[in-house]
Formats: sequence, C-alpha cells, structure tokens
Amino acid sequence: MAEELNVVSSTNKEEIYQSLVPQIKALISGEEDLVANLANISAALKTGFGHLWIGFYLVKGEELVLGPFQGPIACTRIRKGKGVCGAVWETGITEIVPDVEAFPGHIACSSDSKSEIVIPMKNQDGEVIGVLDIDSSNLNMFDEVDQKWLEDLMCAV
Repeated sequence: MAEELNVVSSTNKEEIYQSLVPQIKALISGEEDLVANLANISAALKTGFGHLWIGFYLVKGEELVLGPFQGPIACTRIRKGKGVCGAVWETGITEIVPDVEAFPGHIACSSDSKSEIVIPMKNQDGEVIGVLDIDSSNLNMFDEVDQKWLEDLMCAV
C-alpha cells in the first residue's frame, strides 16, 4: 500500500517534527516487520529534512550492521565503541556531534558529512538493538529539538 506524507513547508524544524513524527508513527503502527518500518522511517525523515544520510545500524553479534537507509553508500559494519554509532551502542545515550572532525575516533563513511546525531534504538528490556544515524553536510545542524523528537520516534519502533 502506498503512503503519502504531508510535509510542512517550513524552516522551523520544530514545526516539521510536529507534523512529520505523528505521520511516521501512524505509518508504522500497523506493521510488525522491523526492516519495513525502519525503511519507511528513513525515507520519511529524508523527505522531511533532506539531510545527507539517514539510516539505521542494527546490532548483530559483536557489530552494528548497516540496515535500511537513504543517502550515499555507507560503512557496512561498526564495532562497539567505535565512532559515533559504536559509542551510542556502548553507552545507550544519544550523541549530538556539531563537527564530526572534532569527535575522537569518528568513522568517515562520507567526506561530505560535517555533523551528526545518533539515537539509540532499544528493546523493551532497555537493551540497545540498533541506532538511528543522521548525517548533515552542514556543521552544527543538530540540537536538543532533534534529540527530543527523534528519541520519541525511536520509542515507537
């Protein structure tokens, strides 16, 4: 079944999230397949914001493995504690990185990435089962507004 998003034409990210997140939650609410939901979340966020890269890495054994995403090709596997995604997997805490060059051990999957936000995706026991990774080609793109809305969205997955 095809779905359409009603994307607000605004430069205010709070307004975009207020419109977009409820639509994403409705889109995934009746679907039990995780990969299908993550694919639609990636596409919806890419449509709403147009960031360089939006996608998921899923915990598989001792690594994060690339999952559904929108954007240029990406790193396929990330070890726990390595880079921003691996750090979020290890701590279970969202990371906002205003300048990826300043993040110790940053993994450069794309030289176009300048700032990043990574949000943990947890199961009902509170274990990190994956991360949502969003990269921007602009410095200092992400803040507490993004964190609030994206963490709320990850609770719905």
